[in-house]
Amino acid sequence: MTPFRLVIFDFDGTLADSLPWFRSILNDVADRFGFKRLSPEELEALRGLSGHDILAKAKVPLWRLPSIVRHMRKEKLAAASSTPLFPGVPELLADLKAAGVTVAIISSDSEASVRAVLGECTRAVAHFDCGAALFGKAAKFRRMVKRVKVSPGEVLSVGDEIRDLDAAREAGIPAAAVAWGYTLPEALARHSPDWLFRSMAELRATLLG
Repeated sequence: MTPFRLVIFDFDGTLADSLPWFRSILNDVADRFGFKRLSPEELEALRGLSGHDILAKAKVPLWRLPSIVRHMRKEKLAAASSTPLFPGVPELLADLKAAGVTVAIISSDSEASVRAVLGECTRAVAHFDCGAALFGKAAKFRRMVKRVKVSPGEVLSVGDEIRDLDAAREAGIPAAAVAWGYTLPEALARHSPDWLFRSMAELRATLLG
């Protein structure tokens, strides 16, 4: 039996393999909005940092951040048809639903983009709360817990970035990280997640028992 009644997933880097798309578009976005272009080596180094440190290292003008986010959401939606889910995700979502676990997705991406990538897997997701500010997930976590009417101890947040861990802790819910997303696993480990999943099999075993 799973100990969780509600599992809240991040999307990009957790369920969807969108890092290759992000790498392909980043320097075009840098040129458009006036921040630093990054070499592949520099981008890899940024994967070990927190969201705030990434913005500082890339010299992103904070006043332009809302415009950058809007632009990237638009581009992400356009790329939805070529953005794959990680292997095992469709089965995991379906099995969680069959086990009576409520599945939610809280993402900085748009709901339209998330649904487009999920396709038929959308049927396994009970709740969406998308369009989160880059550092605004904690309020959405709290709202989701109240919406589903579960106790914080019956919830697990699953994400791939340090900001996901920080938001879950701010919301008072357990925080898990996956090793296959945007942030390097050793960087995630330094922030002591409640669980650090290094494979889809490990994630399944914890969520489904």
